[in-house]
Formats: sequence, C-alpha cells, structure tokens
Amino acid sequence: MAEGMRVQPDLEFIKYLKGAGGDTLKKCYQCATCSVVCPLSADKKPFPRKEMIWAQWGLKDKLVGNPDVMLCHQCGDCTAYCPRGAKPGDVLGAIRAYAYTHYGFPQGLAKLCSQGKNLPVMLAIPALLILAVWYLTGGMSLPAPDAIDFGMFFDAHKDHPTLVGVLTLNVVLIDAIFVPAFAFAVFSAYKGVSAMWSDMASKLPAKSNFRPSAKQFVADFLVPSVKEILAHSRFRQCGANLNRVNGHLPLVLAFIGLFIVTGYSLVRKDVIGSFVEGLHGPLSMADPFKLLANISGIALVVGIGILWMNRSRMEEENNASPTFYDWFLIGEIMTVGITGMGAEITRLLGIPVLAYLFYFLHLVAIFMLFLYMPYTKFAHMVYRTFAMAFEKYRDSSFAKTE
Repeated sequence: MAEGMRVQPDLEFIKYLKGAGGDTLKKCYQCATCSVVCPLSADKKPFPRKEMIWAQWGLKDKLVGNPDVMLCHQCGDCTAYCPRGAKPGDVLGAIRAYAYTHYGFPQGLAKLCSQGKNLPVMLAIPALLILAVWYLTGGMSLPAPDAIDFGMFFDAHKDHPTLVGVLTLNVVLIDAIFVPAFAFAVFSAYKGVSAMWSDMASKLPAKSNFRPSAKQFVADFLVPSVKEILAHSRFRQCGANLNRVNGHLPLVLAFIGLFIVTGYSLVRKDVIGSFVEGLHGPLSMADPFKLLANISGIALVVGIGILWMNRSRMEEENNASPTFYDWFLIGEIMTVGITGMGAEITRLLGIPVLAYLFYFLHLVAIFMLFLYMPYTKFAHMVYRTFAMAFEKYRDSSFAKTE
C-alpha cells in the first residue's frame, strides 16, 4: 500500500451488506478461487475477488457504480467452490441491492422498498388506491354469474359499457392508474441508470474526447446486450446453478407474450369494440391471442415456480442467505401469475365474488410490479442491461485514447 494512503471504511455500508445477505463477507481470505471458477469473470477485469476485499474494507465508492457488480449473474459457482464459505455471489447481490437504493429516485420511495418491515405500506399504497376507485365508480356491484366481464370492472353499469369519448370508462380509469405508475417507473429507472453510467464512466482509466451518437450507442452497445440477455447466453455458462435458465427463460418469454396480449386486447376490446358490437366482451377461449395469454400465464407461474424451488434449495444447502431483496420479487411475480389465473378460472366457473376479488388482487400486484420496479431486484433487468452495454463500451474505441 502506498505511503500516506488511508482507507476510511463506511461502517454503515458494511452493516447494510451484512443485513442484506452479505453476512459472510468477512470469511474471505483472498484466495482468488472465486475469480478463477467464475465463467463470466474476464481475464483483464476479474471479479468477485476485488469486490470482496473492497466490501470487507467498506469502500462503498469503489463498489457503487462498479459495472462488474452488475455483470455478476449470481449463478453460485463461486459460492460452491469457496473454501471458506464466504458466499461471494450473495455479497455481490447485497451490493446490487444497495446500488438500487443508492441510485433510486426519489430516495424516499427507494428506501421504503429496501426493507421487509415496510411491506405493509408497500401493499397498502396500491390496494387503497384501486379500492377507492373501485368503490367510487360503483364497480363493486357484482354482475350475474354468466355476465362476468373484467372489461367493466370499474363500471356500475354491468349490462353495457360506459363510454368516455372513444374509450370505455374502465379503460380510462385503468390508464389513469397504471400509465402514470409505469411512466414514473421508467423515469425513475432512467434517472438511476444515468447516475450509474456517470459513475462507471468516471472510473475509466482513459478519457476520450468523442462519444457515440444515440444511434451508435443503441446499435453497437445496447441492442447486442439485449439480444445476449434474451438468449440467456451468460446464464448458460454457469455450472452450479444451471437450472436457473429453466426458470428465467420462460419468465422472460411470458412477460413478452403478456405484453403482446395486453396491447391486442386494448385495441380490439376497448378501441374497436367501442364502435363494433360484440368485440368488447372477453376474448373467446379459441382466440389465438387468448391462447397466447393462457400459455404465457402458465409459463409465468412455471418459471417463477422453478426459481422459487431453486432458491429454497440453495438456502437449505446453505449456498445462499434468505433476503427480502430476493423473496419480494419471487413472491410478487408469483402473485401476479396466481391471481391472474385465479381470476380467469373463477370467471369461467361463474363465481363473481372470487373472480372480482382475484382481479382486484391482480391489479394490486401489477401496480406494485410497475411502481417498485426501479428499487427492487426487478431493477436488475435495467441496470444489468446497461452494465453489459457499458462493458462493450469500455472495450471500444470510444472509451480509449490513442
């Protein structure tokens, strides 16, 4: 260590890491086994050895904004081969959890989502909002068993839709609730990723006087990263926990399928259906988009179920520590899938009370998924994508000087 160099550990940061699943970090004695066995660790920028010692020393500034932390897929290879049981993957997971809070905007909401004790408040915000709208619009008056239509959930007139311009009242209210939540989440994620990118760029050893255009950035760095993520190519390199691909891949495809179905339903039922008789009601079971919806719903539950069992097994074998950070996302996605399927099944069975209860819970779960995305583990889909894009950027001519 150079003469005069002082290390000032952030004790609160160390305390946070221990409480977020990194309680084993002090067991590391820098043998480098983790970096050797990690299939994703690059030769010139290996991890997680350096991250482990930085975490032990409480060097928060070294770790927050470190792209290698985000590049870790927490496959468990390092933990499986660690001779001291230091669980490097869990330590890096705890660092990522801290980073999502650190970069979160606004800070109050980010901190709310960082601890399990705040879960009742996190549940109450969307539940009370949707319940109030449901009550005030008269939607709580249940229809006949053979007339259940979630397209009229927020509507007192169960025999025909109330129109507001060219859209139904239900769509207007759904949009009024979910579009701002989604837009807010996108803006918050943008703020967080922008701050992370600035921190990552400030740590580059060489400074370049030229930058890629937006088109170049998307084409050369972002799109290749997205393709790599969709192919799950890095997940497939993992050894100790390869089964995660079987959970992640159907989950990603399920979200894509459900997004397509949601867009189709909006156009067909609530735009065209406002003018063409018979298109407003529920999709028939034989409709190709209905089939896609059901297949995607099943894939969602199966995928998250595999991840649930996989996580439970890892914890039972002491290869991972249970954290709110991990289990909130697993429970949240499972709730989205189960309540969606429950609403559909009870609608087909003609049980209005259960159908509308499941649908209400489904809306609450989706709202939570949107609103809390930038601050929970779900944020890794954004932060990791841009960290992978940065990895390609730092190895390009844009980040290097001659």
